[in-house]
Amino acid sequence: MIELIKFVVGTFAEKPDEVEYKIEEKDKNVTVTVTLAESDMGKVIGRQGKIAKALRTIVRAVSLKEDKKYNIEIKEREGN
Repeated sequence: MIELIKFVVGTFAEKPDEVEYKIEEKDKNVTVTVTLAESDMGKVIGRQGKIAKALRTIVRAVSLKEDKKYNIEIKEREGN
């Protein structure tokens, strides 16, 4: 699942090598925190959040097979 998230985020980010992923699992809940450079925030989130919403929809659909619930948080890297 993390590979799918990395693929989608990397497609839209100008600096995909600077994107950080933090994964926290608690029972069947998995939180994936994606930390981006300020310049990539708008590109990955999309106009009116459409890209982020689509990413969450895709992950929700695929996660049904894994019997886990994924939550994706998108944050800006501090210190920019």
